[in-house]
Amino acid sequence: MKAELILGIEGFRFVEPTFADLSDELWTDILIAALGDEGRLLIDEKEEPIAFAIGDGFRWNVGSFLARKPDAALIERFEETAGEIWQEKREVWAEAVREYYSIEVINTVVPALEDQNPDRQAMVNELLTYIWDEEVLGVCLDCCCGSGIGAVALRKQGFTPLSYDNDASLLSLGFSKKRLIPEETMLIDATIASQYTGTAPHGLGLMFGDINNFTEALWEQITVELISLSSTTLITVSTEKEAKIVEEWVKSRGRSVRVFENKRDPIYDHWVLDIKRKK
Repeated sequence: MKAELILGIEGFRFVEPTFADLSDELWTDILIAALGDEGRLLIDEKEEPIAFAIGDGFRWNVGSFLARKPDAALIERFEETAGEIWQEKREVWAEAVREYYSIEVINTVVPALEDQNPDRQAMVNELLTYIWDEEVLGVCLDCCCGSGIGAVALRKQGFTPLSYDNDASLLSLGFSKKRLIPEETMLIDATIASQYTGTAPHGLGLMFGDINNFTEALWEQITVELISLSSTTLITVSTEKEAKIVEEWVKSRGRSVRVFENKRDPIYDHWVLDIKRKK
């Protein structure tokens, strides 16, 4: 795994059980309390700590600080050890951490049953080409990615997807079908995605919904989080009624939006919202 290569340590474990736990301060305290007198501090290109490893001669425990800040007590714990400081780019480490937890999903979660219409991939590819053919390429947040149909289309277009969803079985399916790539994928709650990732030029949300009286508040949180993280955002929904609801959300947050019917797909991505942050 990439994390082992970066840290120069074989057979370690992260103290945080899941990727979503990376934001919980509890795991800093658990790491500080771990036994061991060997330490390794990983810093990024700005010399900010992004990981701390502690070993006792038999095994290493590692904590990642991509989604929370290390406190003074942790730095003191490092100074108590025969510590070494290693350096790596933050994004390289982030890819390694995403890979580690994605492999956990692959190894422990039974994939969902195939959920994709065989014809839908081509329709999504065509839609992205139509909307973003002249866009500057870069990272695109793939929100509520499911089993990865959007990730495939984004790569075909030339973007680098950063995919996330809170359904482990769908992610496991995406990995098994090679639609999702471990280092590009996170098992997180989309309503708090900003805790785990920075901003990106683009954001994609395919087939948001079913948006109804019971789910509206949840989808509004997901939508607002996505548009706050991306400058240009593409969201699709199934019905015109849902499109009007999402249009109201994004306009109330100061975004410009173009809404249109997508006749390529009469079911899943039938209505499209092309959303941009106002300059």
